[in-house]
Order: sequence, then structure tokens, then C-alpha cells
Amino acid sequence: MALAYNHEEITPRELKPALYELDGISRETVEAHYKLYQGYVNKRNEILGKLADVDLASANQVYSDFRSLKVDLSFAIGGIKNHEIYFEHLGGHGGDPSGIFGDLVKRDFGTVADWKADLKATGMGGRGWAWTAYDWDEGRLFNYIGDAQNTFPVWNATPLVALDVYEHAYFIDFGTDRAGYIDAFFNNLDYDVVSDWAQKYGIRP
Repeated sequence: MALAYNHEEITPRELKPALYELDGISRETVEAHYKLYQGYVNKRNEILGKLADVDLASANQVYSDFRSLKVDLSFAIGGIKNHEIYFEHLGGHGGDPSGIFGDLVKRDFGTVADWKADLKATGMGGRGWAWTAYDWDEGRLFNYIGDAQNTFPVWNATPLVALDVYEHAYFIDFGTDRAGYIDAFFNNLDYDVVSDWAQKYGIRP
């Protein structure tokens, strides 16, 4: 019996209208970026379909269809989850975070400026992603680095901010100026969305 026998296909989430009117991040960039997200959804569905038929006895750590499909599934699912956070918490007016998330930032980083500086440096140092996540074991926020959608996951940590630093997220608008893009990212964050997530997850300052 294949492990993926009961999988269901999913469809991409639609973008909020506000995503097409961001400050400094063009509609052209958002539309191209969304197509990549759609591709991750399609590949997730395709890979799960193939896993339903793969021979489990053929699994091998050097190379096997099973290993290849499992590794690529983690990349596709990472692309889905990361982009759904990314798109959902854009469309705001930036500024200083408020609500639960604002309280967490001040408690765990000292100041908003220090949190932004650390996340920006994390984004500059990462090859693909940077996340502000709540670590349930330590009971605090931390900024984590990711070189791809499926690298360096931290178990029992919940991402609240997802900063995409792959070139496709900014090259049309900013060329190689990643720092300028990250500033624009901050200016478009909707902190009400982030605080609503924190409340839903039961995170408390």
C-alpha cells in the first residue's frame, strides 16, 4: 500500500486585490511570482499522484524514484506554504508592528528597529528565504535563514513572517538591489494579519 494513496489535489489560493497595488513592488512582479506559486501547487499534486504508484521496496538513499519524489515533494510543499504566508501578509502599510506581534517583537528583540535589522540581515544572508517564527520550545520569536524552501526547517516553530529573497521576488523592480526590495517588503507588511495568526495559534507575549 502506497503512503500517498488517499491524497487529494489542491488548488492555488487567489491573491487579494491589494497585492496588485503594492508600494515599490510592481503588479508585473506579483503576477510573475504568483505563477511560480501556481507551479508549486501543480507539482505537489503531480508528485503525490506518482507517489501513489511508486514501488516502496525500491527506496534507496543514493538514488531511487521514491527518494527523488519525496525530496521534490518537500520543495514543492515548502514553496506552497511559504508563498501563502508571503502573499497573505502583504498589502498593508508597514510601519511598526502592532497588536500581539508588536508586543512579541519588542519583548524578544528589544526594539522594532532591531527586529527589522536582524530580519533584513537574515534576508541578505539567505539564498532563498528568511522567516520570523515563534519557537514553541523556547517561547520566543527568532529570525531563521533558508537557502531553499525545504532547507533548515526548525521543528516546533511557527512562521509568522516569510520574506522571499529569491531573485524572482524583486529583480524586475530592483535589479540586484536586494536591500531595497527588503525595505519595500517591510513597507507593505500587514501586521494585523500577522497578529491575527499569532492569536489564532495561541501565541501570547
